[in-house]
Amino acid sequence: MRPDSLQRAPAGPPVAMRHDRLWMIDLPHFDEKNEVPVKTLPALTLALTTATATLALSQRIEVTVPANEPLHGHLVLVFAKNDKDEPRRQLSEDYLSAQGFGVDADGVAAGQPLVVDAKTIGYPRHSLADLEAGDYFVQAVFNVYEEFHLASGKTVWLAPDKGEGQHWNSKPGNAFNKPIKLHFDPKAATTLKLNLDQVIPPIEGTDEDPVVMAAHNPGAKWLKYMRFKSEKLSRFWGRDTWLGAWILLPDGFDEHPDAHYPLVVYQDHYHAGLGPVPFVTTPPDPKAAGYRRLENGYRFFQDWTGGRLPRVILIYVQNANPYYDDSYDVDSANVGPYGSAINEELIPAIEKKYRGLGQGWARATFGGSTGGWEALATQVFYPDVYNGTWAACPDPVDFHAYQNINLYEDANAFVRKGDFGDIAIAADRKPDGSILATAGGEFTYEYVLGTHGRSTEQWDIWQAVFSPAGPDGYPADIINPLTGDIDKKVLEYWHEHYDLTAILKRDWATLGPKLEGKLHLAVGDGDTYFLNNAVHLLQTQLESTKNPHSDATFQYGPGMPHCYTGGPAEYTMQKNNAEWIQRVLPLMVAHMLATAPEGADVKSWRY
Repeated sequence: MRPDSLQRAPAGPPVAMRHDRLWMIDLPHFDEKNEVPVKTLPALTLALTTATATLALSQRIEVTVPANEPLHGHLVLVFAKNDKDEPRRQLSEDYLSAQGFGVDADGVAAGQPLVVDAKTIGYPRHSLADLEAGDYFVQAVFNVYEEFHLASGKTVWLAPDKGEGQHWNSKPGNAFNKPIKLHFDPKAATTLKLNLDQVIPPIEGTDEDPVVMAAHNPGAKWLKYMRFKSEKLSRFWGRDTWLGAWILLPDGFDEHPDAHYPLVVYQDHYHAGLGPVPFVTTPPDPKAAGYRRLENGYRFFQDWTGGRLPRVILIYVQNANPYYDDSYDVDSANVGPYGSAINEELIPAIEKKYRGLGQGWARATFGGSTGGWEALATQVFYPDVYNGTWAACPDPVDFHAYQNINLYEDANAFVRKGDFGDIAIAADRKPDGSILATAGGEFTYEYVLGTHGRSTEQWDIWQAVFSPAGPDGYPADIINPLTGDIDKKVLEYWHEHYDLTAILKRDWATLGPKLEGKLHLAVGDGDTYFLNNAVHLLQTQLESTKNPHSDATFQYGPGMPHCYTGGPAEYTMQKNNAEWIQRVLPLMVAHMLATAPEGADVKSWRY
C-alpha cells in the first residue's frame, strides 16, 4: 500500500496521506478524458491577456509545453494557498490536499496549449468554477508518456519509471514551471497563460542512482547491487525491461567459500537503497537528518556482522513499472509476468552468483503494506518455493473488504444508500476513527492524475494488477472512477485470480499441506486503510479449514495504525518496526532447520 513504507515511518503513529471527498456523489457527466476539449499542455511563464471569446463566466488557463513533436502525456495543474512547499508536492489524497486539475494530451500538436477550464475535472473541487476568487500559488507538471507495443498486440501510452519510483512530480524529463503567485477569479473574462520552461533532471549518475550508491557504499563488502534484464518482462513490454536488486551478504561470506546460504526476500515499495532499514557501517551523527533511521541501520549492521543474526542472504527487489512503483510480484495481464521474472529468473541468478542453497525449504519472505500482500501472495502462489512468510498490514487479502468497500455486495463503491439516506464510504482514518478521506474522493484524485488507470497511485495499481486487459489495452475498470459503479464481470476475474482468501478456500486441499507452519500475519486494528477487516476475514476462513487445520498465526495491534508489524506488546510500534528484521530472521531460520529435508545442508552456513 502507498509508499509511506515501514522504513519511512515517523516517530509517532503515521497519518495517512491518501484521498478524500464527500461530494463525489452526483458528479456531472464528462467524457472519458479529464476535459471535453482536449487541448495541449504547457507551463509557467505567466501572462494575463484579455480574452475576446470566453467560456460562460469562467476564467480559463492555457498551459504550453515546449516541444518539437506532438505531445503524449498528462498535464497536472495545481493551485495551493501557501508556499510552504511547491504546489506539485501539496496534492494529496486526503481532505488537506491542494487543488488539482488534469488534462490528457493524445498527440496534441507541438506549440498548441493545453486548456484547463470550467469543464476540466478537478480535485478536491470539481471545477475551476468552484474556486473562490483570490491569490494562489500555481504550478503545472507535464507527465510524459511513451508508446509501448505489448506482446498482446495492443499499443498503450504510459509513463515509464525513470529511477524516481513512479512519481509524476519528480519524474526525470517531465516539464514543469517554477511556482508563481497569481490572482484567479472564476468569473473573469481573461485567460491565464503558463509556460512550462523547466525540466526535471535525470537521476542516472547522481547520488540517487542505486548503481552510484552501491559503488560508494562503505559497506560494499557485504552490500551488492544488481541490474538484471528479464527476458520474460522484455517480451511482455516490447522493450528491454530490468529489475534491480540489493543483495546483503552474510558476514564471513568471503572467508567461507564452501558455504551456501538460505535466502530471505524483503518485499516493499520502490526505494533507491536497501530496506527495511539501511545498512549503516559507522555511528551516525545525532544531528544528521533522519538520525533515528540511521541509528536503527547502524544497530542492524552491528547485529548482522556481530554474529547475533542467522547468516542468510537478504535481498530486496526493485520492480517499478509503468503503472506503479511496485509490481505486486505476481503475473498480471496488464503489469506483466513479474512473479515469474522474480522467482524463475532473478532469484535463481542471485543464488547462483552468491552461493544460495537454491531450495524451497531454505527461502522465506516478509514485508509490510504492499510488501505484506506480496509476501503472502508469493507464499500462496509459490508454496513449494518458499518456507514461510511474515506479512504485516497487507493490502486487501479478501475483496469483501477492499479497504472499506465490499466488492461482492456493495452496489456502489462510493456511497451506501438506505431507504431515505445515504452515506459516503470512508477510505482513510486516524487510529481514533476520524475520517481523512472517502473512496469517491480518492478515485477522483487518481483520475485527475491520469485516465485509463495511469495515475500510478494505489487504486489504479490494484486494478492494473488484478484486472484483465480491456479492449483498448488498458486495465479493465473494476470501479468506474467517476460514478463508483462496480463491474461484477471484472470482479469474477479478480475473485478467480487474486482474492487470496477465496483462493485459499478453493484450493485448500492442495495448498493446505504445503502451507503448514508458513503463514504469519500482523495488522493494527486501527489500520489507516481498514486493512485489518480483510485480515480478520482471512483468519475466519483459515480457522474453518480441515485436513489440515491451518496453523497460521495472527497478531492484532489494538488501536494501531498502518504499518504495524507485530512484536512484543510492551514495546512501542516504532521500536518493534525498527527491529522487525532482527525479530523475524531467527524465526525464519528456526523453521527452516525444523523442516529441512533429510540430507539438506544445514551446517555449511552456520559457522
